[in-house]
Amino acid sequence: MTDDNPSAAARAPIRIAAVIPCYNEALSIAQVVAQFRAALPEAEIHVFDNNSTDDTAAIARASGATVTHVAAPGKGNVVRRMFADVEADVYVTVDGDATYDVASARRLVDALVERNLDMVVGCRVDDGQDALTYRAGHRFGNRLLTGAVAQLFGGGLTDMLSGYRVFSRRYAKSFPALSHGFEIETELTVHALELRMPHAEFDTAYSTRPEGSHSKLSTYRDGWRILKTICKLFISERPLQFFSIMAAVLAAGAIALAIPLLLTYLHTGLVPRLPTAVLATGAMLAAMLSMVCGVVMHAIRLARREAKRLRYLAIPGVGQFRRKP
Repeated sequence: MTDDNPSAAARAPIRIAAVIPCYNEALSIAQVVAQFRAALPEAEIHVFDNNSTDDTAAIARASGATVTHVAAPGKGNVVRRMFADVEADVYVTVDGDATYDVASARRLVDALVERNLDMVVGCRVDDGQDALTYRAGHRFGNRLLTGAVAQLFGGGLTDMLSGYRVFSRRYAKSFPALSHGFEIETELTVHALELRMPHAEFDTAYSTRPEGSHSKLSTYRDGWRILKTICKLFISERPLQFFSIMAAVLAAGAIALAIPLLLTYLHTGLVPRLPTAVLATGAMLAAMLSMVCGVVMHAIRLARREAKRLRYLAIPGVGQFRRKP
């Protein structure tokens, strides 16, 4: 039965929450809050202060935002608190450094609702005003890491590390948030890909920080953490594939060691290199054990995925808020 009442959407207004993780962003947080007020006037604005040593919390509170202190350091811990503490139908998350185009938030939210998506990513496009805004090294690292995730988990995202995202409630309340630091963006992406959540990506302007503000990112340290996170997620989410590769490598090594021994035995009836024979045997046993581990962990992973999927399906999607024809 079709609901032709044009006020149907008014009976179920969308609760939008802007959730902003911050650490020492006193120079920019007021600007970000003001931009959200202009772009999404109906949204509740929450600033999650992660042990800032400047006036970030006071300025955010004076700007009208609800401020929550998060003692555990790291953006991953902040995201965990954001999704746990805030009740909304749509979550808009953006870093508090005033580098993202908050004015495009309405477009991202509308896309999430109208297309019944669970995640929309704001793909960063350099505004061209400063050569240091989005440095070549960061671009290369982003392409490398995003490409690795695409190869391992699928998906067509081009900016996996963007901090500008819009989520549905069913995403936020089904996300386990295991990471601690900036590697959280990788976990956010893989969670959507593993549960095959509908998602999209839109280009958004990316600009330089306010003068005097400094980035908290460490190119090599955070890049290494993200790479380790990708490897951990590959092992936990693709165990059969990972352990099959390990088994193939070990088996190939065992065979390479055993062939000369076999030829010598067939020719002389002797096994003169006993340590090599023991090593080949051990490598083949390890290969078999690796394959068994892969099969067992694959079964466990399927059970975990089913549990996460059921939790995800238990939460209403944003499709209920789509405009009626």
